[in-house]
Amino acid sequence: MTAAAIRFVVVCGVGLLAMWLLACATAASRMDRSATTEGLEALWLRGGEFHLRAYAQGVPETGTAVLHVYLEGDGRPWVAGGTRVARDPHGEHHLAFDLMRLDPSPSLYLKRPCYQERGGVRSAVCVPLLWTHQRYSETVVAAMESALRTFLAEHPADRLALHGYSGGGVLAMLLAPRFSETWRVVTVAANLDVAAWADLHGYTPLAGSLDPALQTPLPERIGQLHLVGELDRNVPPALVRSATESQHSAEVRVVEGFDHTCCWRDLWPQILNREPTPDGP
Repeated sequence: MTAAAIRFVVVCGVGLLAMWLLACATAASRMDRSATTEGLEALWLRGGEFHLRAYAQGVPETGTAVLHVYLEGDGRPWVAGGTRVARDPHGEHHLAFDLMRLDPSPSLYLKRPCYQERGGVRSAVCVPLLWTHQRYSETVVAAMESALRTFLAEHPADRLALHGYSGGGVLAMLLAPRFSETWRVVTVAANLDVAAWADLHGYTPLAGSLDPALQTPLPERIGQLHLVGELDRNVPPALVRSATESQHSAEVRVVEGFDHTCCWRDLWPQILNREPTPDGP
């Protein structure tokens, strides 16, 4: 290969790398800009070996009686029709983020480890397994637990209400029993039986992930509302009903005309208005 050809290959390679880094940063930076514009507090919360991005809304410095915590879906773990691992799992659509912004209560939106990197540099601990097969693993859940405890140490809450969309609902169920403050879990279109969901779609089993359907039922003190769309083909109502049969105090609400993404933003203010009030500490 001639010197000119080598230079051409190097320049092209550098250009492609720059384009990839820009693409990876786009969705996360766009969310950061949106949060700043709307007056949300952008935070980096330490969770074990990870730094997790979070946004706080209306949380007083002295803490709050009830904190609403929002957990996002799986984003984009795979590309090319599921044949290749995504280098950036962040994804373009963030329904839980939108729902949090509709919530007038003190709220925290907490991302997963590796879904946004501090300084835009991929940490060595962020391996693809953490957003593919092990997306609900003990490593992920423990990091989110630690990050939330970091936040609560500075902003105490008497009660936690965990709200999770899609895979975020799985994480809400897994996090709920780890906090004595948890009094309510609300999931939206959540694949609460991970094994059954993977089998339904012919996916490779998520080896290394925890499965709410195989865990001990949540304590009776924790109220549960599981919302699912009548037309949801990703997470059918039957899957949610089956996954919650053994749970205490669990209500499954099937919403006519809704699917996996439509039209939860429109309904969310009504859901919040019907939220029960905790009896106190």
